[in-house]
Amino acid sequence: MRVLSFARRLWPDTLFGRLALIFLVGLAAAHALSFWLVFLERGAAARAMMAAYLAQDVASSVAILERVPPSERASWLPKLARRNYELVLVAHGPAQAGQPDQPSPSPLAQQAAATLSRTLGPGYNVAVVRGADAASPFQFDFRLADGTAVAVRAVAPPVEVSPQLVAILSTQLLLMLLLTWLAVRLVTRPLRRLAEAADALGPGTPARPLSEQGPREVAQAARALNAIQQRIEAYLAERMQILAAVSHDLQTPLTRMRLRADLLDDTVLRDKLQHDLDAMQELVREGIAYARSAHSASEATVRVDLRALLDSMACDYADSGRLVSLAPGGGLAAVTRPLALRRIVGNLADNALKFAGQAELSLEPLGQNGFSIAVRDRGPGIPEAELGAVLQPFHRLENSRSRETGGAGLGLAIAQQLSLAVGGRLTLANRDGGGLEARLDVAA
Repeated sequence: MRVLSFARRLWPDTLFGRLALIFLVGLAAAHALSFWLVFLERGAAARAMMAAYLAQDVASSVAILERVPPSERASWLPKLARRNYELVLVAHGPAQAGQPDQPSPSPLAQQAAATLSRTLGPGYNVAVVRGADAASPFQFDFRLADGTAVAVRAVAPPVEVSPQLVAILSTQLLLMLLLTWLAVRLVTRPLRRLAEAADALGPGTPARPLSEQGPREVAQAARALNAIQQRIEAYLAERMQILAAVSHDLQTPLTRMRLRADLLDDTVLRDKLQHDLDAMQELVREGIAYARSAHSASEATVRVDLRALLDSMACDYADSGRLVSLAPGGGLAAVTRPLALRRIVGNLADNALKFAGQAELSLEPLGQNGFSIAVRDRGPGIPEAELGAVLQPFHRLENSRSRETGGAGLGLAIAQQLSLAVGGRLTLANRDGGGLEARLDVAA
């Protein structure tokens, strides 16, 4: 289980990482296998050549020893020695191969002995005395024509790999890894662009058409996403036109109803009608504001002194007799949409004033270039189950807010829509001791 858990942690969570890891590990394993096969082949070729050359050299040395007087043979042995074998005069005679205490000779020793026996001819009986494996030294014993016992002690040549071969194989491996990385990147880059475009797709973001170039499947997906963006823009434009038309068409009957209500002699009935007409007018006004908030992303971004902006809003509220304060802190500037940001803070502050009678603003840096604005109050708060729902349009808490104080239920929805336009995230949370905190986090 621990091994599986460790393997899962190493497994990449991106398509690029997974494809790259699979291809790189596969190519590296195939390359290592090819290198191992080359190494084995070179070793087999070296041993075969060693057996052939050993037989020829020993045959030449034996011909010399046959013609040299027995008393001088010992002095010739160093001259006949080679790097991988030597000839030795055996005083006690050659050992017998195949004895029970001797291990079976290796295939290399048998091959070398057979080749030497064929080269020397039928007059020489070559026997393998030692050579249990290819890596250990082995010995052949035979007798000269006069009966002198001679032993050939040889070692297998080491299998060496030239630096040039290592450099070529390493370069080949690096080239394959580079091409694999490039191929995976070319495959996954369009998918990443599609994912980024899908994440950016929304009512508060202007559509940026994707390039429809590339492989057929990627181009088809890009065309589909561009079509979705166009349909969303058309839908939003249609919604704006409908709300604008409704607002325009309602103005005339509302005005007529207001004039007729003023002519009523019954004061109580006139006041009720005026109250209903005001509610209808406010509903139309907030509906238009919500529709327009979806297009706030068209506002140009500028560098704004955020503390000065919040301080001016607090002063404006104070001039009108409403309790809105700004917590002390240092200055902070950011590139954002000031009108949308002012509307967000204004809606949140108005919401706090309606239900708590006061609001406190605070500004804090977020990350390297981001910022966080909080609007706090000590009102009744919001039930935990409703914290996410109140950000939806026309959602009202009937148990704590009436239409007289709560409006049409679009204030927080407009703030939520504008938060997306400035690239931020609006969250609500109840405070310890009572009250609500609305926080706007905008990351750079």
